[in-house]
Amino acid sequence: MITALLTAAGTGSRMKQDIPKQFMHVKNKPLIVYTLEAFQAHPSIDAIVVVTIPSWIDVVRAYAKQHGITKLQAIVPGGASGQESIRNGLEKIREDGASDDDIVMIHDGNRCLVSSEIISDNVAVFKANGSAVAAIPCVEAVFRSHDEGVSSTVSIPREQLFRTQTPHSYTLGKLMWAHEQAKLQGVEDTAASCVLMQELGETVYFSAGSEQNLKITTMDDLYIFESVLDARKHLW
Repeated sequence: MITALLTAAGTGSRMKQDIPKQFMHVKNKPLIVYTLEAFQAHPSIDAIVVVTIPSWIDVVRAYAKQHGITKLQAIVPGGASGQESIRNGLEKIREDGASDDDIVMIHDGNRCLVSSEIISDNVAVFKANGSAVAAIPCVEAVFRSHDEGVSSTVSIPREQLFRTQTPHSYTLGKLMWAHEQAKLQGVEDTAASCVLMQELGETVYFSAGSEQNLKITTMDDLYIFESVLDARKHLW
């Protein structure tokens, strides 16, 4: 069984808008609904759990009903950090009867353009290696700065660099183990599960991401998202 765990508990402060970014509307549809629809449509996804801001739980439930998201299993209040929010979702999945061998696919609720191909490749890499993290190669020249971005004397070969996205897929048992270890070792505020796993000594296996699988965190991202929707509609 594969459960998609969508994280949508951020306040969206970088957007500087009146409502959290995941609930902003583009073309008369909330951003979170685009993400829900992607996982609703994929045949490998059996259930969806959303972690969100407590005061928006009823709104998410109403959106799911309005847009036919029948796979929605639960909506869980988020925590004080991304790491805590994910843990809340995992505990709910376990509470609802999932086994340690079941797969949890963690995905940012504001990565609305996740494609069927990205989800499918994530599943395939998980089946081959026991975990999977969507990623794309870095194509820019990258420098390391020791003075907060004022200057640099060190470049990093870009062929060694990969930018991680979501989804991240692990077994429920592995994720619960990681969060227990985080508590024991004092590892806090790792919003990305792959970073938590890496800090615990685990190997990260990459599946195919996409430049279109962008995380909408700023108004620039929102404009790009809307432009991609327009381009896709033109191609159709």
